[in-house]
Amino acid sequence: MIDLNQLETEKKNPASAHIDELSPLELIQVIHAEDQKAVDAVTPLIPKIADAVDKIAHRMKIGGRLIYCGAGTSGRLGVLDAVECPPTYSTPPELVTGLIAGGTDAMFRAKEGAEDDESLGESDLSSLSVTELDSIVGLSASGRTPYVVGALRYAKLKNALTISVSCTPISHIASIADVDLTAVTGAEVVTGSTRMKAGTAQKMILNMLSTGAMIRLGKVYGNLMVDVAATNEKLKERALNIVAEVACCTREQARAALRKTDGRAKPAILIAVGNCTAEEADHILQEADGQLAAALRIIREEN
Repeated sequence: MIDLNQLETEKKNPASAHIDELSPLELIQVIHAEDQKAVDAVTPLIPKIADAVDKIAHRMKIGGRLIYCGAGTSGRLGVLDAVECPPTYSTPPELVTGLIAGGTDAMFRAKEGAEDDESLGESDLSSLSVTELDSIVGLSASGRTPYVVGALRYAKLKNALTISVSCTPISHIASIADVDLTAVTGAEVVTGSTRMKAGTAQKMILNMLSTGAMIRLGKVYGNLMVDVAATNEKLKERALNIVAEVACCTREQARAALRKTDGRAKPAILIAVGNCTAEEADHILQEADGQLAAALRIIREEN
């Protein structure tokens, strides 16, 4: 028996008690006012999120991965964040991974019963051969989802870094995790619909974790995604603009440099700046630990 009344995310919201009687404008105003509370709920967590980013990036540098585990909306948010990393930062698909209770099909059609299986969370995570270098993020708005509990417990056994992201104070997953990121978003506009405020807060946290880690790994220069994977026309144009801007060269020079690197912007920038070969550019980047600012200093000193 689950006592839903004890869960912050299941309480009734007095602000929306009569929302079904409101005009379209009034009901949307209520929803919007409540959504702003999701942002406020994340604010106190900023120092802990920064600490988590530092830990995740450190592990990634020595071969670790970032793995999200969740069910329902929380699981889908984890998968969404994971699948955006390869095109944005040219990461291998396995570097940031999302597990959702019920598997791939649950992304498109709800499989609510799958979240109640603690052993499934353990077995799904064990299939990824988790080590102490990995960072496991358990996502559960209620903080009690058995699938997530099972995954985090298994991660602890493997000495991986464990992070909980929930929206209920003093939750089960928080008691397991090394880093507790609890954003108390309060009662939802529609009682228990955690795809709303709770989902918004979780999405914000995941954005910070993955983006912060990628920045620490050198995949951003200034605020430009210099490791963008130019896999479609828009991204090819973005890569071209990035090379031209950072290298302070013409678009024709940027295009020529990109041809030499098969569309990779970071080494193309070094080619445009230092008139080096693609092999030399890759060597300099390796020497600079993938940090473009350091690589540019090296190539300018050599020239």
